[in-house]
Amino acid sequence: MKKLLFATVIFSLLLACKTEKKEAANNATPMALDSIPEVVREVPFVWEGANIYFLLTDRFNNGNTENDVNFERNNETGVLRGFMGGDIAGIIEKIEDGYFTSLGVNAIWFTPVVEQIHGDTDEGTGNSYGYHGYWTKDWTALDPNFGTMEDLENLVKTAHDKGIRVLLDVVLNHTGPVTDEDPVWPSDWVRTEPTCQFTTYETTTACTLVDNLPDIYTASDEAVELPDPLLAKWKAEGRLSAELDELQLFFERTGHPRAPRFYIIKWLTDYVNDLGIDGFRVDTVKHVDEQAWAELYQEASHAFETWKKKHPNQILDDNPFYMVGEVYNYGISGGRPFNFGDKKVDFYDYGFKSLINFELKTDADKAYETIFKKYHSLLNSKLKGKSVVNYLTSHDDSNPFDKEREKPYRAANVLLLTPGASQIYYGDETARSLTIDGSVGDATLRSFMNWEELDSLPETRKILDHWQKLGAFRKQHPAVGAGKHKRLAKKPYVFSRMYTDGDYKDKVVVGLDLPKGKKSLWVKGFFGDGTKLYDTYSKTQVMVKNGKVLLDNEHTIALLELAP
Repeated sequence: MKKLLFATVIFSLLLACKTEKKEAANNATPMALDSIPEVVREVPFVWEGANIYFLLTDRFNNGNTENDVNFERNNETGVLRGFMGGDIAGIIEKIEDGYFTSLGVNAIWFTPVVEQIHGDTDEGTGNSYGYHGYWTKDWTALDPNFGTMEDLENLVKTAHDKGIRVLLDVVLNHTGPVTDEDPVWPSDWVRTEPTCQFTTYETTTACTLVDNLPDIYTASDEAVELPDPLLAKWKAEGRLSAELDELQLFFERTGHPRAPRFYIIKWLTDYVNDLGIDGFRVDTVKHVDEQAWAELYQEASHAFETWKKKHPNQILDDNPFYMVGEVYNYGISGGRPFNFGDKKVDFYDYGFKSLINFELKTDADKAYETIFKKYHSLLNSKLKGKSVVNYLTSHDDSNPFDKEREKPYRAANVLLLTPGASQIYYGDETARSLTIDGSVGDATLRSFMNWEELDSLPETRKILDHWQKLGAFRKQHPAVGAGKHKRLAKKPYVFSRMYTDGDYKDKVVVGLDLPKGKKSLWVKGFFGDGTKLYDTYSKTQVMVKNGKVLLDNEHTIALLELAP
């Protein structure tokens, strides 16, 4: 009798437990999962959906105050036109601190770190030094203001250890301006006039970008000698023989003529060969003969594969070398070719996987579905097999979206959820001011990173938290940037993204402009009834019932993935 009674009790308990689970499933009650550890899924990296962080090396973080002044760069400058101390060591600090990881960043692009002109020049906006990195003096050396080769090697290794790719910003179009300390390069290397008028192909390429910015003869195949000042510099630094020997081997292997562009291509791709740089962000693309970019890509790809063979244990994945180009004013609506007026050039045919898209900033105030549908359509038709890098703020775009930083939450939603790769400009995520008193022109976009506000202003921390949640979701799901978009419901607005690559499939649902409190999200046709989902924004688990999920929180956004 005792055995029978015991069995009956056990059966009753099991039945009650089963009934409670069934009722819970039917009610689909949201369950907070703060105490449940996050599951790390194996996620492939795809450049088409990358979350790229772009920063000015000199303006992000000062990791080594001992290198703040070099080459007696002590002259007074215009506001925000001198060096401020940011360096490679500062970037490394933030990688190690997990700043980029918490933001969902999986690629970092920083302004050029090669040696800049030593002098300063007046651009009409007050004296300026080459703090921004685009005024090259020597492509074969790093500027001590930014750091050393050891620093750069450490940055790449540290980033790779965190699963973050590194994009080197490269300049092939021009040298730095001529100053008392920086003589002009030889006349068979550069032209010093005319200044570009940007009305035709020729007046955009065969000219100097601005006054006093000597233009490299990138279309020439005529052999040239190395400039005497560069040879003297190498000799003084004890590396003349090594540099000349390497050049000899390069030209013997490639068969390229000793024309100006091929010297620079060799010097730029050395960083790939030696350090394992993952890709280039290429400056001033439309001002250079397009064939030069195909040649740069060919040599960079060779260097990347060479590095991989030498470092098999450090390879992140099998992605080829990546190049994204800055074709100023290129917009995604134009499709592949860029129109010079008298000639169209498809830069995607010359080594570029992506071009920077200057159009999102003008789309950003449109309805979400209008933006997302447009980009999905173009990326799966005119640009199929290629991609764009979207941005809302940049270092030289004087008309960014939300210059007054009044809409930082919408900026995050648009930038991080629009199909294509995203480019966060340093301080987008902390509403760093873009209007600095006394600054002129693009300098106002280049203030030092507002770390102090992040520590002292609760609203700045709240803004960063929003960017982090969206960025982490984007990084975890290639479907967000590289997947197929579909609207599931108009009000409240709900859409899906799905990405497939072989056996890998990624599916997510996002809700925007949701009501506060109780809300119902329509997911029918994408996630079936009984599917458990997890809202990464509110950290809540829900179950699909009758084609929808229910949430009850004060958030106006939901980021739904399959529950772990």
